[in-house]
Amino acid sequence: MTLENARYRDTVRALGEILLQGDRAPADLTAKALGIGKRQVRASILCQEGGIAAGLDEFALLLGEQAIQVLPERRDGDQVRAGEVLARAEGPQRWLLALERIGLNLLQRMSGVATAAHCFKQRARKCGRARVVGTRKTLWPLLDKRALHLGGAGTHRLGLGDAILIKNNHLALFGTTEEEAVTGALERAWNTRREAAFIEVEVRGPGAARAAAETFRRLREDAMEDYPCLLLLDNLAPGQIEQCIKMLETESLWDHVLVEASGGITEANFEAYARTGVDAISLGALTHSARALDICLRIS
Repeated sequence: MTLENARYRDTVRALGEILLQGDRAPADLTAKALGIGKRQVRASILCQEGGIAAGLDEFALLLGEQAIQVLPERRDGDQVRAGEVLARAEGPQRWLLALERIGLNLLQRMSGVATAAHCFKQRARKCGRARVVGTRKTLWPLLDKRALHLGGAGTHRLGLGDAILIKNNHLALFGTTEEEAVTGALERAWNTRREAAFIEVEVRGPGAARAAAETFRRLREDAMEDYPCLLLLDNLAPGQIEQCIKMLETESLWDHVLVEASGGITEANFEAYARTGVDAISLGALTHSARALDICLRIS
């Protein structure tokens, strides 16, 4: 996910176009009232608090298409401190002022997501081996995913076409209970595995976890294939997850699956989940509740 990727670049441009629509019509009355025009001015983009910089490339692309030159002084993914200049911009005063809020919104959100991802990654390292990943609960799908990556978190799926993730509503179509449904759903999905990066199934109890892991083991052994198979333990307490992991180890199922914890994971209980021994922890809050990093633009 960089601007060299046409799909990602088009996504950034499309989002920028949507964000700009509200400010284009009928006119910037403040600029009109003050007689602000096309005279060239310079500005600095300042970080008001420490964090991880993200969105500088996207910021430069959007402003560059409106005749504003952006010269980054830091790179996306850099750890920055309060008071640092992230970039400098030069262009017509009218356009610089018109794009100020939209450009800062992008920088603040992406940097906020990246900073949160970095913080959770550091906390996870102190407790175990779990990888922190985001979810598809995003406001700006691919941009949020890039911000997660820049902060050191995993991106999980970028979209529905990347992997097979069987959730509770899918299982409801295959049986009246999870234990009954997982085997049939996984057997059906296994035939499409070559189109997917992995297969994952969401379960909410030890019985369904056992049934899913046993099915994964059988399918892998029958195919004589080391294919990535994941268990998503959803909305289980840390103690329940530890019991599931112990069961997987005792029944020789642990080596056939990767285990992800998700649901109900917060700032307060994150370490408890990280110490359970899971392979990954997914948090929707990284993107659906991201706090913007404090970044401002100052004209000089």
